[in-house]
Amino acid sequence: MSNYFINNGANKGMLIVAAVATALSFSQCTPKQTATVSSVPNTTPQADISKGLKDYFNDDFLMGVAVSSRSIRTDSALIIKEFNSVTAENDMKVGIIHPAENRYNWKNADDIVAFAERHHIKIRGHNLLWHKQGADWMFVGPDGKPASKELVLQRLRDHIHTVVGRYKGKMYVWDVVNEAIDDGPDSTVMYRESSPWWTTFKSPEFIEAAFRYAHEADPSAKLYYNEFNSERPVKREKIFKLLKKLKADHVPIDGVGFQAHWTVDRPNAEQIRKALDEVISLGLEVQFTELDITVHTKPAEITPGKPLVDPGYTPEVEAKQIAKYKMVFDIFRQYRKHIKAVTFWNVSDRGSWLDSRGGGSAGDPIPSPPVFLKAYPLLFDVNNQRKKAYWAVVNN
Repeated sequence: MSNYFINNGANKGMLIVAAVATALSFSQCTPKQTATVSSVPNTTPQADISKGLKDYFNDDFLMGVAVSSRSIRTDSALIIKEFNSVTAENDMKVGIIHPAENRYNWKNADDIVAFAERHHIKIRGHNLLWHKQGADWMFVGPDGKPASKELVLQRLRDHIHTVVGRYKGKMYVWDVVNEAIDDGPDSTVMYRESSPWWTTFKSPEFIEAAFRYAHEADPSAKLYYNEFNSERPVKREKIFKLLKKLKADHVPIDGVGFQAHWTVDRPNAEQIRKALDEVISLGLEVQFTELDITVHTKPAEITPGKPLVDPGYTPEVEAKQIAKYKMVFDIFRQYRKHIKAVTFWNVSDRGSWLDSRGGGSAGDPIPSPPVFLKAYPLLFDVNNQRKKAYWAVVNN
């Protein structure tokens, strides 16, 4: 054999080694599915009907649901069978659990916690600071004028220490701050300036303070920032800037909650992946905290004098919803190393918060006056039965 062939063979070997090394390096940075996944949804029910969502995804992430003090009674069997994580839909929000400075309403939150503990279900705390369903008294001073920053911070600390302290060791995660980022298209407007929090502070100081207070109250709980429309490009970059600032300032934040109030036509897969990649690049965990996928692509148009007719859960919208649910869960599985939980917002199509929004989703304008239109956004139908979309999700 000539020297040419010997040297050429060695060069080829070196090229092959380099190519393999490059491929391995790329695979370590980008989540990969372990097996080929068909793009065609499989809606065939599985034979073992004793299994629930929590069992199908046991090796991937927790499967959660938002509950009320009512739903843990009316839907208890379904919740226990299908889910291993719960979130209080409203009963732990500031204005509900702490409506006055010296008054707390513990009963509904306590009932939810007791239910979860009886059935060995993990509990998400939601939430400690939000501009809605808040406590207006926090921002009013003793003289009736706007409270000082110092007084608001003291009240916030007292609230967080009291609530988190009451449930210390019972919550595996808290949504500490909810929806502080501006939802508009102007990239120069970072924060929700209409919020009483921003009006008082004119800076993200209150965000950092809330995380530090929560960590003081329960150092073992994971602490999350929770937001909607996180996949839309302009808002995604605003959220990324906030997260980088929190990390740079050594604020005790562990993860990000993507609310995931989606429709059958948005967001697309690329937008979801981009948002995930940015959060993961900061070393933060992810949870999808409020998942629902409405069958409507926009809020209903109201014609004066003409009654609104619900077109129903037609085969056409069912097919779109099935395809969308399969797409997002294929992504969830691909990123399962970084995703700690997926939580549905409400139990079944029998009752969804979206029904009162005229079919719109988070960020869509709400019809005025409010219009009721069923959104059919979940995996269980109006009779609490599994929909075809359920099987498209669990059949990988």
